[in-house]
This record gives sequence, structure tokens and C-alpha cells, in this order.
Amino acid sequence: MKKIDWYILKKFLATFFFAIFLFTVIAVVVDVSEKTDDFVKSRLGFTKIITQYYYGFIPHIVSLLFPLFVFIAVIFFTSKMAGKSEIIAILASGTSYSRWLRPYWIGGIFLASFLWISNQYIVPKANQIRGNFEAKYIDGNSSYDALLLRSNNIYRRIDSFTYCGIYGYDTLTKRGGPFFLYKVKGHLIVENLRADEIIWDTTQKWKLQEVISRKFDGIKEVQIKDTNQHRNFNFQPRDLSRDKYTKDKLTTPELNHFIKMEELRGSEGINELKIERYRRDATCITVLLLTMIGAVVAGKKVRGGSGVHLAVGFVIAALFIVINQFSTIFSTKGNLHPMIAAWIPNMIFLVVMVVLYKKAPK
Repeated sequence: MKKIDWYILKKFLATFFFAIFLFTVIAVVVDVSEKTDDFVKSRLGFTKIITQYYYGFIPHIVSLLFPLFVFIAVIFFTSKMAGKSEIIAILASGTSYSRWLRPYWIGGIFLASFLWISNQYIVPKANQIRGNFEAKYIDGNSSYDALLLRSNNIYRRIDSFTYCGIYGYDTLTKRGGPFFLYKVKGHLIVENLRADEIIWDTTQKWKLQEVISRKFDGIKEVQIKDTNQHRNFNFQPRDLSRDKYTKDKLTTPELNHFIKMEELRGSEGINELKIERYRRDATCITVLLLTMIGAVVAGKKVRGGSGVHLAVGFVIAALFIVINQFSTIFSTKGNLHPMIAAWIPNMIFLVVMVVLYKKAPK
């Protein structure tokens, strides 16, 4: 590390942390203005709102836009250096182009490592704070969310041969219905059960009401009707509660375990969980790629100075967000593998970085 490396690295980190700090203040002000009514209804004091909500909100919003602010910070300070002909002087002194990029690599790796550690353990803990507050004081005030909570349809695999479903399950009253159950053997259904309602009983068992059970043995069929039945299933009411913040609240080891359990249960929405898991790693590489793209783009002195460079930067950032959203949709709604969906933006921007590096004036 020489003086020029420390000079560039200090500019890099100082610009980035200043940009993040400024944006965080703006984000908090905007969020307060939007949630003022919810804060008043919660009847919580200033200190509790800070500790029970903003301690989680700030890490969440910072991690969400971390790569883009690294990119903007690199473009901003590098463009200033290019405008003052500092980069021309560095290259004219005999420093190679790749050598000039070394402090950018160092700064990018440092920030990427910081984000990786945060994504695995720190941000999920912050999301627990934010998610718990929003679920209790904000989402609870939404009639749409309340209606959605009462209209869940649940489909699960009980074991390797048995599948069930509950229509209109209500997580508040712990009841739903109609309920159905299939038991298969090979390619044949050996039991078909229907119940008008399923209720979580005080005996810690599931109570089925108005049950019709049909069992098949070859061409033979036995039909049984019961007013009530008590069953022991491998799930409880807490397993049927749908929390939209679950994937954000879990640390990476917990998320890996949760994904395995949901796969065994045959739950829906597995791809969303997997995308979240892979993206926690992919986002860190995104930081490094955008750092290098920003340095190469802004390292060339052009007419218009920082304005042109920032305009190009915002276009690239917008393209990244669009590609990221499209890949997520194709995975959650289609057949695109979650790992590919999480890494597609990085693969595309790796090609962009290589092309820009080869065409950069050296």
C-alpha cells in the first residue's frame, strides 16, 4: 500500500459512508412522515419506537441499497479525480491501469466482506425487530392484510405417502375448512378423507368435523362417516402461520434449516426462500463488480464532468434493478432455478465490466 493507494481508498470510503449516512437520514424522515399515524396508534414513546423499530429499519434499508451506493460513491469521487486530471497524472507517472485499480479492489473487497457478514447474521436480527413491529402495529391496521390473513389456503405433505390441504385457514381462530387428505401407495390412492372443518382442539390435537373417509383396496371401497374425529398430524397452528418477514428474519444457518423443513413438508413458495439464501452471497459480489465498473466508467475525463458520469451510473443502476427483478419473477412464477436467478445480474455485469475494462483508455 503506497500513498496513492491510501489517498484513493480514503476518498472511496469517506464518500461511501457520507452517502449512506445522508441517505439514511432522508429515508428515516420519509418513513416517519408515512408512519406517523401508526406510531400514534401504537401509543409507544419516542425511545421505544427507536429501539423497537428503527434499530431494525436502518440496517434493513442500508443493506437493501448498499451495492448501489457503493457504485454511486465510486463514480462520484473518481469523476472528481478525473476532472482534476489526477488520474491522467497517475497513469502518466508510469503506473499501469491495473495498478491504479488496486485500491478499488481493496475497498470493494472490504465493503463486500462487511456486507456478507451483515447479510448472514446482523441484518436478519435487525429484520426481526422491524418485522415484529410492523406485524403488530402497522400490518394489523390494514384491512387488506387482515382479510388476507383469514383467507389462506394451506397445502402440506404429512409424510412420504400422505398429502393434505385446508381451505380458508384462519390463523387467529386456528380453524379452517373444508379439509382434505390423500394417502397414496405407488400410483394409486388408498385413502381419501374429507371434513367440513378442522379445528385445533384444547387436547393439542386436530379435530375434524363431519368427516367422510373412503378407503380403497383394489376395486373394493369402504366408506366411513363420523361426526367428529381427532387426529395427530405432524404440524401445529404455529406451522401454518404465514409470516411475510420469515425469510428476512432468519440468519443463514436458520434459513438453510427452514428451507430443508419446508421441502420435506412440500410447502409452496420454496423458490422465494432459496432466492433469498443465494442472494445473500450474490449481493456481495455485486458490490465488487459495481465498484470496478464505476471506476472504469468514471476514470475517463469527459465533457460534462461528474454530471455525465452520474447519469451513466444511474442508467447502469436502473438496468441492474430491472434485471434483478425480472430474474426473481421468472424464478418465483416460472421454472428458473433460484441460484441462477440470484446470480444472473452478476453474470451479466461481469461481462459488462470485462468489456468496459478492455475498451478503457490506458
